Amino acid sequence: MKIVMSCGGTGGHIYPAIAIADKIREHHPEAEILFIGTKKGMENSLVPAAGYEIKGIDARGFDRKHLAENFKTLHTFFEGTREVGRILKDFAPDIAVGTGGYVTGSVISKAHGLGIKCFIHEQNALPGLANRFLSGFADKVFTSFAGTEDRFRHPDRVIMTGNPVRGGFVTLDRAECRRKLGLEDGQTMVLLFGGSLGAEVLNREALGLVKKLSGNDIRLFFVSGKRHYEEIKEKLDAMDKDLGFLTFMPYADNMPELMCASDLVVSRAGAIAVSEIAVCGKPSVLVPSPNVTDNHQFYNAKAVADADAAVLIEEKDLPEGEDKLAEAVLALASDKERLSAMSEAAKKLARPDAADIIYKELGLDA
Repeated sequence: MKIVMSCGGTGGHIYPAIAIADKIREHHPEAEILFIGTKKGMENSLVPAAGYEIKGIDARGFDRKHLAENFKTLHTFFEGTREVGRILKDFAPDIAVGTGGYVTGSVISKAHGLGIKCFIHEQNALPGLANRFLSGFADKVFTSFAGTEDRFRHPDRVIMTGNPVRGGFVTLDRAECRRKLGLEDGQTMVLLFGGSLGAEVLNREALGLVKKLSGNDIRLFFVSGKRHYEEIKEKLDAMDKDLGFLTFMPYADNMPELMCASDLVVSRAGAIAVSEIAVCGKPSVLVPSPNVTDNHQFYNAKAVADADAAVLIEEKDLPEGEDKLAEAVLALASDKERLSAMSEAAKKLARPDAADIIYKELGLDA
């Protein structure tokens, strides 16, 4: 059995692909699984670290601001598709699965043309243009939010599966995670992060929250992202106060542990982050990035907020110097009854069995 997985660009595309591949390998240890990604993306470190081979091709997205650049994009697409054709003919997969990124367009379109069964997975509540186009080539389309099927040309091919998340988010023990992190009974843990590279507005608002915190009632775990770490560290060092309640880090390689231990999560609204928060049953304050295609993070956050599992705050409603995010976090952290209700609502949204559903729909046991 041979499977091609296609993903690239961001962890939001890569981690679901790895989760699906892990589920296939769990059922079929003998399966040959090959990833196809871009030559420079994060997938080139994340995929081999997960134990899979990856081949890279040239791929780039369309530039909506500089239309002339799209001639180069089209040229890259056709060159990449030729590379994909050579890889597919040499590897001869039984199926191809695409989870997003520029490379997936070349892989799924070429695989379909070669008569290979194709599947795509859409992580966001608002599907991107690429996946809406590729749905015409797919035997099945897997989605993560209710109502998304109406946005595809062939809704009869759409199956709502949820987002596959890494196993640690499902299996860890909360009490053990809190013990490892040194949390005392009765302490409220707030986890704030903006992604692997960080988010400037969230970091600014986090500084406002730090200024308002004191004592032992709330422990704040603040992940700034590597890009902003030194700048934020200087500002924290300049504060004339005891920061014993704060754990500050540039990157968290123990995110499942942090998420599991937390009482409230403050985050962007990337599809995978939202799904991980839900699987852990955590109340959240979501600040969607406005700098993403079609504002799709807003729709992810809205889906969770509409279910009463999160508070949605847009960047435009966070004027500098007013500490609006800090006020929202402190109000929630002190309202245990509301946190409990939001936690139950988050659990109802969670799809911890997403990878199992996708595996079944791939038909590999037929």
